[in-house]
Amino acid sequence: MATVLNEIQEERLPLVMNGIGKGISYQEYREMVHQLAQQRQTTGPEQLESLINYTELNDRRMNRWDKTLKIPADLQERIAQIGTKVTFLVLTESWCGDAAPSLPVINKIVELNPNFELKIVLRDENLDLMDLFLTNESRSIPKVIMMERENQQLIGEWGPRPSIATQMVEDYKKEHGKLTTEFKQDLQMWYNKDKGQNTLRDIIELLPLE
Repeated sequence: MATVLNEIQEERLPLVMNGIGKGISYQEYREMVHQLAQQRQTTGPEQLESLINYTELNDRRMNRWDKTLKIPADLQERIAQIGTKVTFLVLTESWCGDAAPSLPVINKIVELNPNFELKIVLRDENLDLMDLFLTNESRSIPKVIMMERENQQLIGEWGPRPSIATQMVEDYKKEHGKLTTEFKQDLQMWYNKDKGQNTLRDIIELLPLE
């Protein structure tokens, strides 16, 4: 089993390192999405009206999340005490509805610890990397890849949704076959009610707590 895991690490690591090297900061990503929204554009090869509309909506959502997201004091202390140097590499696109409530949470976590850094790359410009981190054989985003920098070891991955939302989606698909517009609206309402706490706790569980 250990040999298989080592082989997976060796296959993934060069592309992860390349992604980190060309990744942009959260602030740069936010500025890019804001500019795209103002110019009625979106990331990715397809400039579809629907994707442009989602980019505009996500810009507003992330702006709200950046201002209102709160991390409980006990979790702030827990995060701040971690001595391991961790890079969070995120694959996403500006139109991704699940990324808008999740990226601000990850950014807040990173801001609490100087040992942490966040790099963001676009999925459709990095499909070779994306294809190493599929979810149920799908290029689902956002996908968060966590790497310990000193030993260059991959220590976890997360996405595309927090655990409770993932279960909601699986249950709905099982009953209805596919996600409807109404369900997606309900899911966004859940995100708003949850206030990022499920994502926060999912990520913390993956961190090398000391």
